[in-house]
Amino acid sequence: MRYMIVVKASKDSEAGVMPGEELLSAMAGYHEQLAQAGVLVDASGLQPSSKGWRIKWSDGRKTVVDGPFTETKELIAGYTIINVKSEEEAREWASRFPNPHVGDGEIEIRRIFELEDFGDRPEIDRFRELDAGRK
Repeated sequence: MRYMIVVKASKDSEAGVMPGEELLSAMAGYHEQLAQAGVLVDASGLQPSSKGWRIKWSDGRKTVVDGPFTETKELIAGYTIINVKSEEEAREWASRFPNPHVGDGEIEIRRIFELEDFGDRPEIDRFRELDAGRK
């Protein structure tokens, strides 16, 4: 089972303020533990929304909107993906995650869909072929 640990953005992360030594050290230690346990799939921080854009669809029309975006609570500053045997194991790893911000912080944990969750359908076989091509 794969889970994504989503680090919510803050005013500092949106302003491009880089994490301090203490936080970087804590994050490195945490991710080293994940790697040593063989459950780390991927992890990275994201640039501020001022360096990104959104694509919106409405009434069949597509619009590109450049950042920054004002609602910080809806933004993501980074993520970690883990592959574990159970929800309980995911909860245990997530509970060890260092506070990603000075002061108040928040992470969100979401299970990632596996292709098997969609049933046996020809469209899903196309995705399986894509995955086989990456290996």
